[in-house]
Amino acid sequence: MNQEYYDAVTKMEEMGVDAEYIQGWQGGYVHNPEREEQRVNEAYSAGYEDGQERTTENFGNWTK
Repeated sequence: MNQEYYDAVTKMEEMGVDAEYIQGWQGGYVHNPEREEQRVNEAYSAGYEDGQERTTENFGNWTK
């Protein structure tokens, strides 16, 4: 596993980031196909975009 990926996911979990955002970020990071339309929401889409860009700058926007 990539250390950057592991560290980012650990940080998100510790911060209490929305689970949908985390799942989106993980999927985008590893270039999985996006979820089907009826299961996509705002948090997931934001995470997916950030994951594709491999950015960790927006985690704080999605804490509970």
